[in-house]
Amino acid sequence: MLLTACGEADRTDKKFSGETLKLFNWGEYMGEDLISNFEEQTGARVIVELFDSNEMLYTKLQAGDSYDVLVPSDYMIERLMSDGMLQPLNKSLIPNIDNLASLLRNLDYDPSNDFSVPYFWGNVGIVYNTQNVDKAELESKGFEILRDTRYAGKVYIYDSERDAFMIAFKALGYSMNTENEDEIQQAYEWLRTLNDTMDPAYVTDEVIDAMMGGAKDLAVVYSGDATVILDENPDMDYFVPAEGTNIWSDAMVIPANAENVPLAHEFINYVLTYDASYDNSLTVGYASSNKDVLEDMSGEGGLYENNAAYLPRTGYAMDEIFHDNTALRTRLSDLWLKVKAEK
Repeated sequence: MLLTACGEADRTDKKFSGETLKLFNWGEYMGEDLISNFEEQTGARVIVELFDSNEMLYTKLQAGDSYDVLVPSDYMIERLMSDGMLQPLNKSLIPNIDNLASLLRNLDYDPSNDFSVPYFWGNVGIVYNTQNVDKAELESKGFEILRDTRYAGKVYIYDSERDAFMIAFKALGYSMNTENEDEIQQAYEWLRTLNDTMDPAYVTDEVIDAMMGGAKDLAVVYSGDATVILDENPDMDYFVPAEGTNIWSDAMVIPANAENVPLAHEFINYVLTYDASYDNSLTVGYASSNKDVLEDMSGEGGLYENNAAYLPRTGYAMDEIFHDNTALRTRLSDLWLKVKAEK
């Protein structure tokens, strides 16, 4: 009986015992022990809901749904800030923000991290089968290799208008945030040609297992997914073209209508710890925002020391982030549907 009483006291004495945190995150985007360890440390209960696109997250918030912590992408954070749907962070409650990698402290959508704290980050590149594709050819052609008819029927394209048009814009030498109608039309024609000549498979998360099994020779993949593919299949490698690509960041934010703001800060601070960040990166494969985890994972003797996909390219002038532009997104979405309808 005495042991039971002590155990009960341990639970009730925790700072947030009996409180609830509502977390809205991407699917398959958390370490195996992330939530259970936080609940054990704080005594709080975490309710996790999952979204599969930034637009879905935005729609839920517009409808009045309340969450304590969200993990949207860079351009969506721009929109949420502009719409007054986020509250500024109380950094005195997030001392572990000092653990952030320096390159994630000055992202231009929130340069002072007043509203957001990076969770994962990465880029978009090409996973390729080294037995069938020469790296020198990739270096020569860049994204244009995706239209090389020698690989017809052997290409995966990520089913996303933003990523598909990013590839076309970069292949043509344009900014992926362009609003120039001539450039948009040229990118549309570039993608139509790819669609007509290459018989590409348009995929999402299924590309991971498919490329692990060597199903195609070339695949447009997010760097974290590429990390997992390379870790499982030694014939696969990762390449980021010289014409530039998308550098993205998903970050933790607190919505304006959050119901448990102190617990939200506690969760953000917890995710930035070494153990939580390591668990996240180990499980998911994406680059950590924690500077020590990033160094240990990618450095000498690290789990991903020789993995070309884990540590994204940084400081490269041709790489860009997406910016919030609803009109452009709608335009590209309409054109992307037209491209796929012709398949």
